[in-house]
Amino acid sequence: MRRNFLLLPLIFSLAGGCATQPLPTSHLPPLKNTFPADGFVTQRALFTAHGRQFALNGYLAVSATGGWRFIVTETLGSVMADVLVKPDGKIVVMQSSRLFPEKYIRRLMVRDLQCIFGKTNDADCPVKKLDANHFLIERRGYSLDVRILEIKPGAQPAELFDETYMKTK
Repeated sequence: MRRNFLLLPLIFSLAGGCATQPLPTSHLPPLKNTFPADGFVTQRALFTAHGRQFALNGYLAVSATGGWRFIVTETLGSVMADVLVKPDGKIVVMQSSRLFPEKYIRRLMVRDLQCIFGKTNDADCPVKKLDANHFLIERRGYSLDVRILEIKPGAQPAELFDETYMKTK
């Protein structure tokens, strides 16, 4: 009896190692054909840089013929970044901010966008898929936690993809 009593703590300590582990995250190849060729994608993101966190909203209009139009706003609606990526790869920064200067938008934001939405062959796409609509990018200096809230397939207005449209209004 005493012998069985001594085995009990050993059994509990071994069973403690059987706790469920967190689901492994995986680096993804580019997510080709995951999103529609024409559509509108609404996202929420948590951008962390230099120990500070910023809650952001993202709106991506995608056109098979016009390219991508990506607008990032803060929670209260101020535009933090507005960029147009033409089908030929030309990047037109429509609006930048102190948080996201033009150089950052061109070099990092567009690259991260391409990593998540599968429009790159870049081997340096540190995207982790945490869930079907939840992605994490961790780079030196910042991290971006993105959740896709809604995907609306369908053609988008042509003026969204025209860099001269807003300048003439």
